[in-house]
Amino acid sequence: LDTLLTLPEREYAAGLAEVVKYGLISDGEFFDWLVLHGGSLKNREMEKVAIAVKRSCEIKAAIVASDEREAGVRAYLNFGHTFGHAIERMQGYGDWLHGEAVAAGMVMAARISAQRGDLAPEIVQQLIEFNQAVGLPSDPPVGQTATDFIEAMSSDKKVSAGKIRYILLRGLGAPWITDGVTVEDIARVIAA
Repeated sequence: LDTLLTLPEREYAAGLAEVVKYGLISDGEFFDWLVLHGGSLKNREMEKVAIAVKRSCEIKAAIVASDEREAGVRAYLNFGHTFGHAIERMQGYGDWLHGEAVAAGMVMAARISAQRGDLAPEIVQQLIEFNQAVGLPSDPPVGQTATDFIEAMSSDKKVSAGKIRYILLRGLGAPWITDGVTVEDIARVIAA
């Protein structure tokens, strides 16, 4: 854990994007705890950081152990990554850190989930508040269109049988996989 104290602010915050992902896809109580302690995590209060790291490792280990071949639930670890990888690709790899792109990607996926009525808008707002508290972006880069996103995502490794696979939420701890996100869905999220 001491190594985390040596990271630059942006790198440290980028790692917290992966941490909050675990709460969103697996453990609503952990998500609530993260939202409550975002400021403490940003300030690297080691007692809180230790709890966050431990719980994140437990969740990831359980998911990986239950799906060693990435045939099902392990794909949930990609929540936010479909949009995040598109952001990285469109920004030229380097402007945005991976975790920053994933943070904005998770908000995009959460907003689409909320627009479909699958996720309470309050959860989207809490995710945005967490991102703000720890110094992560919640919005995609300015100037990118829904078509830009579709083009960038079309070459992603998660494309299956020519269809882009998205991880969305049907509530906290209830991720699911779909290829049914439209360019209109993405346009609404960008405009939000």
